[in-house]
Amino acid sequence: MHSTSLRTRFLLSMLLITAGLTATSLLVVRHAVRNHVREGIVENLHNSVTTFQNFQREREIMLTRSAELVADLPITRAIMTAPDPATIQDASRDVWQLAGSDLFVLIKPDDAIVALHTKSPGFTRESAARYFQQSLDEENSSHWWFGAHHLYQTFLQPIYAGSAADGHLLGFLVIGSAIDDQLAREVGKVSASQVAFSYGDELVATTLPALQAQIASLSQLAASARSEPRDVEVGNEHFLATSLDLSDQPSAPVRLSVLGSYDQAARFLDNLNRLLLLLGCAAVVVGSGLVYLVSHTFTRPLASLVKGVRALEHGDFHHPLDPRGTDEIAELTVAFDRMRASLLKTQDALLESERLATIGRMASSISHDLRHSLAAIVANSEFLCDGHLTGAQREELYQEVRTGVNQMTDLIDSLLEFARTRESLNPTYSSLSDAVQRAMQAVRLHPRHHGTLIAVHSHGQNAAWFDSRKLERALYNLLLNACEAAPAAGGRVEVTLSQAGGAVTVAVADNGPGIAEPIRDKLFHPFVSHGKENGTGLGLTVVQKIVQDHGGEVFVERTVDARTVFRIVLPDRSPQRSSDDGINLTGASLAPISGDRNSENSIRHPDR
Repeated sequence: MHSTSLRTRFLLSMLLITAGLTATSLLVVRHAVRNHVREGIVENLHNSVTTFQNFQREREIMLTRSAELVADLPITRAIMTAPDPATIQDASRDVWQLAGSDLFVLIKPDDAIVALHTKSPGFTRESAARYFQQSLDEENSSHWWFGAHHLYQTFLQPIYAGSAADGHLLGFLVIGSAIDDQLAREVGKVSASQVAFSYGDELVATTLPALQAQIASLSQLAASARSEPRDVEVGNEHFLATSLDLSDQPSAPVRLSVLGSYDQAARFLDNLNRLLLLLGCAAVVVGSGLVYLVSHTFTRPLASLVKGVRALEHGDFHHPLDPRGTDEIAELTVAFDRMRASLLKTQDALLESERLATIGRMASSISHDLRHSLAAIVANSEFLCDGHLTGAQREELYQEVRTGVNQMTDLIDSLLEFARTRESLNPTYSSLSDAVQRAMQAVRLHPRHHGTLIAVHSHGQNAAWFDSRKLERALYNLLLNACEAAPAAGGRVEVTLSQAGGAVTVAVADNGPGIAEPIRDKLFHPFVSHGKENGTGLGLTVVQKIVQDHGGEVFVERTVDARTVFRIVLPDRSPQRSSDDGINLTGASLAPISGDRNSENSIRHPDR
């Protein structure tokens, strides 16, 4: 890496780290402040509702007592005894002013309205008569009357000539208190929030400005009563709002809505965001300048060391280095120079040692196997010279000699396989099931495995391009390896063929004891063998090379049911797959196998 590139990376890293930390800090602070602001608004809304409820109870008590006092006044009783409604209307004005209410109504026992006084014009006697009938049916002490866009909380009190127990009913007194903008402002001052009173879907009083422009949104707010705070938008301003029902009339409920503004708190948050952003930008600029100035001090000696490493990568052990200085980079340069010299010396020694070790291992393994097979051939040949042998005995000795020759041939073929390249393949488009069957027939020649069963399960067409002779050799090694690993009694080997996702898979599983842990990680290395009296350790290596030459892979799987599974995956490079090929691989076959296992080139599981 060139020094300029390293300096640029330092600069970019500083920019990214600083920008990331600034953005993260901004988001965390913004989230925390927003939550804190929301919690504060919610708490204020709850306090406002609680304060209004207390205020409302005191107000209802005061108005109830006022109605009782006015109804019990002698002048009120005297007025109600007058026969002329006009006289009652005029005479009751002084009583209304004495009560100090916004609405004052006197009603005869026959429900006739004989007096009506209100500070807000437009409330008619017809409306008063209708609401009076509704109030008589209600059990609450307070009632809600609405007319001419004015809302009143009213209290009804009977007027008796004498005591309430044994007196004569003269009529009824109704006094009411208006729910207007003045009351809304008083509640808003106490709650430090915006408030709105609504009757049904109609807004009757609010502290919000520009009422006409906001009436549609406030009507929606009044129509959705919820005690829990929720987000609403009134005009262009965002609020957190909660509502309180003041009446239990489902047709036209009276509701108080308290709104806490989000936008006022957002102004503080925006100012905080700008400050954090400004500080972050300043940190990025200052940090980048410092990194750019000091980076050359670090990158120059590193660039020299990198050139030496690149030269070593290409085999140049003598590239000149610059070890001047007393800092850590200079010490690293000196240590790298010593390591380079030591590595050159060690590399030469290792190559020589590995060459000798490989030759020794191969010669020892091959000589042992060849000597073993030759000894069997010589001994059986001497027995054949005996003239007293029967035909069956001569045939048995002949088969022993033939087995020894086959062992030597397999060993030589295994060694030659490593010298062949991928170009030596002769692939044809064939059935993989046929190759498995031919390998299984070869395994049947060993009578040692008469008690072992091989089950072949095929799913799909399972045809691909491969070298039949070489792949049969790999399958033969795996099958014979699995048969030797399976127990003598109840031994079973399962071969599963499948084709999916552009690949053909062959899985060979046995119910043997499994693979020993010491060799599991180096199972496919040459000359690795475990638990076999006579074995070169080349079997699995040959399988791996044949499969890799076909562009596939082979691996061993761990299973939960104590089985050992070797899986071969070959790419399906067929130009076309047609049902007219005449290949039918579906179904399953079960066949016993037999044969004496003397061939050292066939693979048994190395752990058995």
